[in-house]
Amino acid sequence: MNKTYLLLGSNLGNPLLKLRKCREMISKHIGLISRQSGIYYTSPWGMTDQPYFLNQVIIVETLHAAPDTLHAILDIEKKMGRVRTVKNAPRTIDIDILFFNKTVSDQNQLILPHPRIQNRRFVLVPLHELSPNLVHPVLKKTIHQLLRVCPDKLAVKKI
Repeated sequence: MNKTYLLLGSNLGNPLLKLRKCREMISKHIGLISRQSGIYYTSPWGMTDQPYFLNQVIIVETLHAAPDTLHAILDIEKKMGRVRTVKNAPRTIDIDILFFNKTVSDQNQLILPHPRIQNRRFVLVPLHELSPNLVHPVLKKTIHQLLRVCPDKLAVKKI
C-alpha cells in the first residue's frame, strides 16, 4: 500500500462543494482517504487578482504507483471541469501530489516531493495539521520546521 499526501484547491464555482466532490472521486478512483485536514481559506498565490481559495490536504492509501496516481488525478480534474490556461489561474479544482511515500523523483510530469512545498503556507499549514513531524525527504526538515521559516506570509485561515 502506498501513502500519498494530496493538496486539493478550488476557487471557482462552489469551492466547498468542489472539494467534497473531489474527495468522493479520489476515494472511488485512487484509494482510501485515511486522514484529512480542515479546510482553509487562503489568499491566491502567484496571480493575486482572483478569488480566494479553499485548500485541504488529504492522506490517501492507494495501490496505484505514483505515475498511475498522477494519471487518475489529471482525469479527475478534467471530469470536474478543470481547463488549464495560464499558470496560477483560477480553477474549479486543483490536485497536487505533495508526497508519495518517501519517493524522490524528477521525471517530466512528476516531480516528487512537490518542489514548492517549503515556499507555500497554504500547503504547509494544512500539512502541519496532519503531520507536523513528517520529514521532507530532500530538505531533511520536518513540516513544522519548514512552516516556521516559510517566506510566504499570505493569509491561511481555517474555516
